Amino acid sequence: MQKLMSYMRCAMERYNMIDDGDRVAVGLSGGKDSVSMLAALARIQKFYPKSFELVAITLDPHFNGVQGDYSLLLELCKKLEVEFILKRTRLWDVVFEERNEENPCSLCARMRRGALHNASIAAGCNKIALGHHMDDVAETFMMNLLNGGSIGSFSPITYLSRKDLHLIRPMIFAREKDCVRVAKKCDLPVVKSKCPVDGTTERQEVKILLNSLDKKYGDTRAKILGAMQRGNLSGY
Repeated sequence: MQKLMSYMRCAMERYNMIDDGDRVAVGLSGGKDSVSMLAALARIQKFYPKSFELVAITLDPHFNGVQGDYSLLLELCKKLEVEFILKRTRLWDVVFEERNEENPCSLCARMRRGALHNASIAAGCNKIALGHHMDDVAETFMMNLLNGGSIGSFSPITYLSRKDLHLIRPMIFAREKDCVRVAKKCDLPVVKSKCPVDGTTERQEVKILLNSLDKKYGDTRAKILGAMQRGNLSGY
């Protein structure tokens, strides 16, 4: 946990992610990344030089037409003394039933983003913390390169002018394995995704590709992030 918090504080200070008086919505999906980020932010909040509030927001996609059980996330938030908001959505109905998308991930992601933005505004938040880490930065870079021939990834901070919201990504210097260790050592509740395409996405294919490149070239994810910083790409 101390290692993860160190990575996060470094990113928060380097990119000025937090200001006094911020009310930050934490996108809490229940995966290892989001629960680790929430637990770390709740600890950082107690000693960080700038005062900020936290609100955890969970969206229930209603997979297979069944309401998800997020009681463990509620208990975690009570333990961390963080406000918890659960929003039931129609994501499953729209993406898999009404639209019957052959490649559902893009539409689902757009709908989830919109629902999270609206829920955050309704909760009085001006920033949203997303649980993207260095692995996600590198994988998105590779997907943009291979699919569209573009160089870049998502930014540490993104301002949505139409919503007047800032998206912040405090874990960009941390690794996926750091989140795995924190979730395990701190006994954090992880809610397994019931998405029918979980683990079979293009992102998973890129993850496997980068793992294979690591064997010959070393830590490709760290090298990609370093190259983006040196090239001043995507706000890094």
